[in-house]
Amino acid sequence: MRRAARDTPGADETAGDAAYRRMRADVVLGRLAPGRKMGLDGLRAIYGVSIGTLREALNRLAAEGLVHAQGQRGFAVAPVSAEDFREVAELRLLLECEAIGASFAAGDLEWEGQVVAAHHKLAVLERRLLAGAAADPSLWKHYDREFHHALIAACGSGALLETYAAAYDRFLRYQMVAVVFRGTVAAQQHAALLDCALARDAARACRVLHAHVEGCVEHVVRGGALTPFLAGARPSRLPVAMPQPARRAR
Repeated sequence: MRRAARDTPGADETAGDAAYRRMRADVVLGRLAPGRKMGLDGLRAIYGVSIGTLREALNRLAAEGLVHAQGQRGFAVAPVSAEDFREVAELRLLLECEAIGASFAAGDLEWEGQVVAAHHKLAVLERRLLAGAAADPSLWKHYDREFHHALIAACGSGALLETYAAAYDRFLRYQMVAVVFRGTVAAQQHAALLDCALARDAARACRVLHAHVEGCVEHVVRGGALTPFLAGARPSRLPVAMPQPARRAR
């Protein structure tokens, strides 16, 4: 099935860029577990690039907060915690609500069409999940991201969109680690956001968004989905084979 992030390099992509993108996708999509040690020899076996290229990619990921540099001990995937999840959620809400206001005010008919199309794909997959069908969680979150991005795409600020994308990916990592699907309530909130976009009701959209994001955080934290990934609960060594895809969405 299609993944949220590509795994094959583009024609104009360097080996370093390709390694960075693949490694980033593996962290964001939960294929590399929080706290996992990222030994350079193991990474070289997985990604097929030099130690120098790996260091460059890891430093880029560290700058994004997805990997932690541990001095002479190397690198590890950034840990998770309830406190960090809440902080990431607050940042996402701050940026997304700001962008929603500008996007709803400036969006034209073409923008409306893109929002409707993005919601249609997400809603179809959500209906399949609600019916109990198996689905690739990375595809489900790809459509979720596509819809939320469509809502704010007309905001007119490339810097805001870039900053939001980084915050969204940090939020997404928690969702993929926890494999959380809240069922009907999430689908209904997405439908409400679509209605708000078509009505250009930014104030209501932000209220719905707060309930949507904060509800996800509380569902994960109170349900204990992060517990297996907290410090001391996961193996510390990176395997020499590509990590398995995340568990199926529930």
